[in-house]
Parts: sequence; structure tokens; C-alpha cells
Amino acid sequence: MSTLPADVSGRLREACAVCSLKELCLPRGLNGPDLERLDDLVERQGPFHEGDHLFRVGDRFQALFAVRAGSYKSYTVDSEGREHVLGFHLPGELLGLDAIYPGRHLCNALALDTATVCALPYEQLSDLAGRINGLRSQIMRLMSKDIADNATLAGDFTAEERLAAFLTGLSERFRQRGYSPTEFQLAMSRRDIANYLRLATETVSRVFARFEKDRLITVDRRAVHLLDLPRLRTLCAAMNDRQS
Repeated sequence: MSTLPADVSGRLREACAVCSLKELCLPRGLNGPDLERLDDLVERQGPFHEGDHLFRVGDRFQALFAVRAGSYKSYTVDSEGREHVLGFHLPGELLGLDAIYPGRHLCNALALDTATVCALPYEQLSDLAGRINGLRSQIMRLMSKDIADNATLAGDFTAEERLAAFLTGLSERFRQRGYSPTEFQLAMSRRDIANYLRLATETVSRVFARFEKDRLITVDRRAVHLLDLPRLRTLCAAMNDRQS
């Protein structure tokens, strides 16, 4: 696991109290002494570069990781050597939640671009959660969201519904981080998107082209512009209903 050189670590050291992502990965309203306690146990790690692993299947579970910058994909590889993408993780989102019970990581976490994380040692975090109001429930809420997202993909939905849900979901996640909800870069490849959506890569490419033809989006390599967000939301309404 990578760690920051001392000079870089000093420049990147930023308290949770003034972190722009705190409302995403911490309980709302957490402040004062509780924030100081939490900040004392957080270890900033990185930079990780594209293709670097944060952890691998079977690694001993020691900490949860909050993405601070960049993005990750979580994935497994089956006995036939086939990769299965489980999710994409943006700044403010936690990695490693599925390892809490078995004590070992059940998936791999790979950086999609230059990334940094906040490591939260789990034993100290668990102890702190007993004393900080809302921290344990926040962890449970994030675990529940991961389960709900995976269950949604198991439904019998069309390729158009799946891709529309993926794009509108990214739109909302970028909006929560203060970025444009209609113009953003896709850090993940078409192949990874297709794998995550349980579709063929060729199908995803065709649907992207169809959305462009219908003036729903424009795509320039990995740059995406959502031209008609309401229509995209309508396309995936059934999937959104299942999540609500």
C-alpha cells in the first residue's frame, strides 16, 4: 500500500472540519471535538496512479477508505479469469465496507486515474462510533446503499434503461460534489461500463450512439454532455422506482 512522502503529506494534510467531502462520507452535523477525534485517526494515503491497487482480494481488512481525489473501480475475477466490475467510486465514497464481516477483502480496488484516499483504521473507527452520534448509522447507511445498488442491476431492464440510469446516477453524484451534473469525464472505459451494467461492450456503444442520435447526449471520447437530463430520467424511471 502506498503512503505519502513527508513533504507531500504535509501539503495535503487537511482537517475533516474543512474538507469539502465531509458531508458525503461523515454524518451530517458532525463538528467540534468529534471532528477532531475523527481527524486524529484518519491517515491520508496516495497518490495512487492509474492501475495501482488500493487492496486486493484476500488482503487482511484493516481500514475503510474514503476516496479523496480521483476514482476507483471495485472488481472480482472468477475461476475462469473473467473480470466482474462491482462498482465505481468517486470522491467522498467509501471502499472496503464488504470486508467488515469476513475480515478479508472480497474484491479488488483499482485506481482509474491519479487518486488519494483517507484511511480510517476500523478498530479505532468502531470504538469511536460508539461515542460519536450518527457515525455507526452512517456506516450502515452506506453499506445498505451498496446492497441496494447491486440488487437494482439484477433486475430485468433494457440496455437503454441501464445506461440511462448509469448516466443520471453519475450526474447526481457529480452534483453532490459541486461539479456540473451535465458535463463530466468518464474515468472508466466502455468495457468497464458494459461489464458493470451486465451488457456487451458493443451494446453499450450502440446505446451511446443511439442516445447521441436522439439528442440526449453528446460524447467526445470520455467527455460526456447530458443534453436532456429529464428525458434520461424518464428512460430509467422503473429502475429509480425500485431504488426509492
